[in-house]
Amino acid sequence: MFGLLFFIFFTPGVSEFICTSSDLEMSYTFCDSTAHAFMFNLTPCSTMNKPVWKAALTWIPRSDIHFLKIVFNVWYDGAKALLWKELLCSGADDEYSVCGTLKGETIDSAFDIKGSRITFPKGNYTVVVQGFSDDSENNMLICLNFTMIVKQDAF
Repeated sequence: MFGLLFFIFFTPGVSEFICTSSDLEMSYTFCDSTAHAFMFNLTPCSTMNKPVWKAALTWIPRSDIHFLKIVFNVWYDGAKALLWKELLCSGADDEYSVCGTLKGETIDSAFDIKGSRITFPKGNYTVVVQGFSDDSENNMLICLNFTMIVKQDAF
């Protein structure tokens, strides 16, 4: 009858573990100095022969989400490996459930990440994920700095 909703307010600059296993370790910190109501989970915690990862995200944004542009910057062992930008919400005909969320509302979403197309060589990865409320990338909604350590090469 009663639902319990659990949010973690993270201390800025403190690394939060997502998962750790014999072949993978993942954690993240926030890029800014403000505490966030945010939680991210990934299963299974492995890079080996996993066609799909299950991800869960719970977040209370600090502003309305009518426009949302996501920017991924990926570094592999210190070298820039990828820059990818994706417009998730434009304010018209948006397909994602996060679009239209108002400041203070809870985003609670589960989704799949297709891992079978990606082979991660052993090494250290840094993934900075930024969410912007404008196309010029001046108004940041959220910024996460993920660390992923792949401990062995896939066979």
